[in-house]
Amino acid sequence: MAMYAAQGVEVTVLTMTGGERGDVLNPALDTPQVRHNIAEVRRREMARASQILGVDHIWLGYEDSGFTLEQPWPPMPAGSLAAADIRESAARMAEILVRLRPQVLVTYDEAGGYPHPDHVMCHRVSMKALSYAADKERYADRAWVVPKVYYQMGFHRERFVALDQAAQAAGLASVYSGRLGNTVYDQMDHRVTTRVECGEFFELRDQALRAHATQIDPKGTFFMIPMDIQRAVWPTEDFELVRSTVPVSLPEDDLFAGLR
Repeated sequence: MAMYAAQGVEVTVLTMTGGERGDVLNPALDTPQVRHNIAEVRRREMARASQILGVDHIWLGYEDSGFTLEQPWPPMPAGSLAAADIRESAARMAEILVRLRPQVLVTYDEAGGYPHPDHVMCHRVSMKALSYAADKERYADRAWVVPKVYYQMGFHRERFVALDQAAQAAGLASVYSGRLGNTVYDQMDHRVTTRVECGEFFELRDQALRAHATQIDPKGTFFMIPMDIQRAVWPTEDFELVRSTVPVSLPEDDLFAGLR
């Protein structure tokens, strides 16, 4: 996002929930006051991160559904994204799509990257909103078909293995041993179609990540691999192209390939 914004691309982040039921993952901020005001804290964090990246931001307006691994999901809290009628939430998002008329949309895959109910619902709402926005009966001349749609594929085993091995070769402790034991990342390797080289923006990425101060441990694994190793071993962000109205040649190195 930072790279494309620096190129002059208009980038907008759409956040579907306010994080009201999210955990505080930074021990230094895990206080009763922060927990009591978590929604307001997260709004300030998002505003700061957006400023760092140079992107616009929109809230869709639903509450956090809370994390559960239970299947099927238990009844979700009233007002949360997972409890909302998807026709309503998708209609809200479709209004944004026909207004902004984006050339590219990036969202979660069917499993949500990992199976958080709000990640999964973000996928479902996005895909239905794309259909609604393209419907001429619904929007007439305002209807908009997003030319290219991607799933983000950053958390995949191939990347974690390469970075972990490089860190150990440099004499560091294993960084991703915990993640490598989780099979949720196995499904993504073969799905990557598009690798966008953006290593020169990794410092900016980390600044924006740290701006989400309640959601990231500054001493955690995200920041343990030196920047020179990251740039040498895995300087890309990775995606799966799932829909395109323009001719494409895979693999790609640009989300706007075929559109420029």
